[in-house]
Amino acid sequence: MEALKHKIIEAGRVLPENVLKVDSFINQQIDVELMTAIGQEFAKRFADQKIDRILTIESSGIAPAIMVAQAMHVPLVFARKRKSLTLSADIYATKLFSYTTQQYTDVMVDKRFIQPGENVLVIDDFLANGQAVEGLIDILNQAQATLAGVGIVIEKSFQPGRQTIEAQGFRVESLVKIASLDDNQVQFAD
Repeated sequence: MEALKHKIIEAGRVLPENVLKVDSFINQQIDVELMTAIGQEFAKRFADQKIDRILTIESSGIAPAIMVAQAMHVPLVFARKRKSLTLSADIYATKLFSYTTQQYTDVMVDKRFIQPGENVLVIDDFLANGQAVEGLIDILNQAQATLAGVGIVIEKSFQPGRQTIEAQGFRVESLVKIASLDDNQVQFAD
């Protein structure tokens, strides 16, 4: 997706530890036009699938996921990282490791929002080592729902996330693949 590559070069920042900061257009300040195009692109790429709902993790995955849900005319569900007073006790829950924060986090979804037999498309902003997606797969397995595929805005193809998810037999579609962040430079993969 050329518009996304251009935005990454223009506004992305490479930080230590192979972190690409895209907070000025994806996850703190949101470029709504770009996000709309991202939603439409994922809807096109997964048009061959029957999708009942979109699933992501708060908070950075919500913006792209909501645009995909809008383009596909299905509900969006996000896994919460913090239990609030309003969250039901009847939940699917899993623990995952965040590459960015280097911490384990409990994530949960109210059981009312994912039903057995549903086809669910997972959307997330980044794919690095694959732990976030694996956590969502665990939630879908608990719900007896089917993972229809995984849509990733930015994939760090120099990390094992794609291989981990594909080894389980799941389809992964990434809009942009990054081969390297060495020397503070973004190098895109083919």
